Amino acid sequence: MTVFRKNERIPADWVEKERADYPLDSCVVSEDKLKGDMGGPIDYVYKQEGKPDRLVRFCCKDCIKDFKKNPNKYLNAIDAEAAKRKGAATQH
Repeated sequence: MTVFRKNERIPADWVEKERADYPLDSCVVSEDKLKGDMGGPIDYVYKQEGKPDRLVRFCCKDCIKDFKKNPNKYLNAIDAEAAKRKGAATQH
């Protein structure tokens, strides 16, 4: 699957790495499973000037709209889960 963002093609190798490292199994907005009743996840690339691109995975397009209203809230939730998983991995 190719991910697009505002008519920009995102390199497939970057997308695959980000998917593999993505810390959530559910939508960061709705908390629905990413592979649930709505079909497969929707991959979205969030761009912020001066910061690295971020892959954010959603259960549906409606959640992208909610994300755009307050992206920092949801990015912080993703980062918190990533830190928790990283901490759990280092304890083993």
